[in-house]
Amino acid sequence: MTTPQDIIRRDVLAMTSYPVPDATGFIKLDAMENPFSLPPVLAAHLGEHLAGVALNRYPAPRPEALIEKIKRAMGAPAACDVLLGNGSDEIISMISMACAKPGAKVLAPVPGFVMYQMSAKLAHLEFVGVPLKPDMTLDADAMIAAIAEHQPAIVYLAYPNNPTGTLYDDADMERIIAAANKSLVVIDEAYQPFAQQSWLPRADQFDNVVVMRTVSKLGLAGIRLGYLAGRSTWLNEIDKVRPPYNVNVLTQAAASFLLDHIDVLDSQAAELRAQRTKLAEAVAALPGAEVFPSAGNFLLVRVPDASILFETLLTARVLIKNVSKMHPLLANCVRLTVGSAEENAQLLAALKLVLH
Repeated sequence: MTTPQDIIRRDVLAMTSYPVPDATGFIKLDAMENPFSLPPVLAAHLGEHLAGVALNRYPAPRPEALIEKIKRAMGAPAACDVLLGNGSDEIISMISMACAKPGAKVLAPVPGFVMYQMSAKLAHLEFVGVPLKPDMTLDADAMIAAIAEHQPAIVYLAYPNNPTGTLYDDADMERIIAAANKSLVVIDEAYQPFAQQSWLPRADQFDNVVVMRTVSKLGLAGIRLGYLAGRSTWLNEIDKVRPPYNVNVLTQAAASFLLDHIDVLDSQAAELRAQRTKLAEAVAALPGAEVFPSAGNFLLVRVPDASILFETLLTARVLIKNVSKMHPLLANCVRLTVGSAEENAQLLAALKLVLH
């Protein structure tokens, strides 16, 4: 009798699925989500809008009106095209698949977003991780040396980086882009609403650069919409491996409606930036806590014992991310999502149970 072990790839059999813990009953501060819901009146209008969506029809593969609205709202250059994905995760998979020539490599700073390496592995691309400096800043010289040695097909630069929160130096980024003149450089701006700096307005100035974003951190994680902006010469080729109808009609309709009310989401992002500053100062004042600078909606914090801290917070019904095993540079580090003022107060109270 045939079993999965007979058919499934050995590396897949050895993998574990992406872990998403059950957050029922917890203060959820582990996934960099926006804690705020839509204002009730706006939510009601959105419901009325979605009620008119034709669920019996396939979605438009390239919804031009929505793409133009994204370009206007996000300030993409006129010369740039936009490709949509089911979250930025799918876009990363599409890039990997499109570039998966035999022997091709993917290069990125580490620790970084785990899906760069995961998607590379699934597409049979070799992943090359270049360690950050101990202060979590970019080691531009090491990146340039690795690019020269490995000649990667794809270079990822997260701006800012997850899980460290680091906003890389622009001069270092320019040096790396120039050195990677035989690579596609993907600048990942998932946390741009909190960094307030962007390479998107300059995306048309480089032959080998595309900028990737998502609406998830802006407060719309549930609709799963990511997008890639860059020259059509790149996007037309990547589009060929996009699954047909990959962005559903409800996602398209919700995104189109809410982009007309982007001021509400921008206001929420501004509140979270203010809360980030307050939370960082309060956590840094706790004994034994080292808070790294963050341009995202989260804080990377080194503590005396990450496992004890994580388990203690679980008993207090506060869910954070223990990243201490992800990379040696993250030893005894946890990642705290910035929540509402009330959530952050409860987080601080729980942290004080351990850090005293």
